[in-house]
Amino acid sequence: MPLNFPPAEMNVLLLYDFNPHWTPGEKDEIAAAHSRLTGALSSAGFSIDLLPVVDQYFPERLCSYDSQDCVLFNWCDGIPGLHHSEHLVVRQLEQLGFVFTGSSSATLSLSYDKHRVKEILDRNRVPTPRWRLYTSSKTNGWHEFPAIVKPAVGHCSEWLTSESVAMDAKELHDRISYLVDDIGLPALVEDFIDGREFHVSLWGNGRVSMLPPAEMDFSAFSDVHDRLCTYDAKFNPGSVHYENIHTVLPSSLSAAECADLERVCMAAYKAIGCRDYGRIDVRLREGVFYVLDINPNPDISEDASMASSAEHAGYSHGEMAENLIKLASKRHPVFGKKKQTSAAN
Repeated sequence: MPLNFPPAEMNVLLLYDFNPHWTPGEKDEIAAAHSRLTGALSSAGFSIDLLPVVDQYFPERLCSYDSQDCVLFNWCDGIPGLHHSEHLVVRQLEQLGFVFTGSSSATLSLSYDKHRVKEILDRNRVPTPRWRLYTSSKTNGWHEFPAIVKPAVGHCSEWLTSESVAMDAKELHDRISYLVDDIGLPALVEDFIDGREFHVSLWGNGRVSMLPPAEMDFSAFSDVHDRLCTYDAKFNPGSVHYENIHTVLPSSLSAAECADLERVCMAAYKAIGCRDYGRIDVRLREGVFYVLDINPNPDISEDASMASSAEHAGYSHGEMAENLIKLASKRHPVFGKKKQTSAAN
């Protein structure tokens, strides 16, 4: 996807969250990651500025930038100290008129509302596990086991542990009661698909491409309660799930299975309005790929599944980021017009 104008004509503003309360080691790690990415983009010819989001006043620091001569690379998970705030960051960017990589604030906000996502998937006939929303701890009406109990609001496998898998009515009641009564969150109960799990990264708009699927290897666990990507598996080094769930790339899927997986994931990607890129979490059972979750703002760090999948497809981390910038630039009132003018000539 070549640019039809020199990259140096466009300033790229890298927006990222930076928590003042992180440890010195965490700050150094983040700074090093940003340095590597900015170095790669600079080598590609882009002019790069960095803007950390440390609090809710970051829009004031954007005033020195002209939205007409830059594209904003959004590498921000939210405002430090403000839970579930990634869509609020993007809403500010939209209000200020910036063109940025990734999905809109409406799509990011929707992705946190799991039962609304499930309704959309059902309406669009995208396979997803059977489900029911519970706002009280009464568990009447559910008879399929194993089941999994998730918060109906949130991201990043919050509150997801081995105890989230229920094998009978008592375990189901206990877990729903824990989320609803103790944590104060509505519970989403699903048929637990005890099968192969894939994290599928896609990118593009209109013409969407699937990167090589990454498979989660649960072979270290014989207990069904443990065969899932918990919060610990993602964020707690040293935990049993973090150390024993491995990512397999490439996954061993047949050509027909890959085509079916791609069809399901693209339908899910488009159904909730993903833009530029996204990741779909899917499980396979008896020949059917079921969508578990849609993340329109997945982790794009060097060691995350999207970057790993892109690397397997032949893209370095810098080239992956460059591709996202090019996708966003098509929406830019200046750079998008340059592309159209160049194409017309």
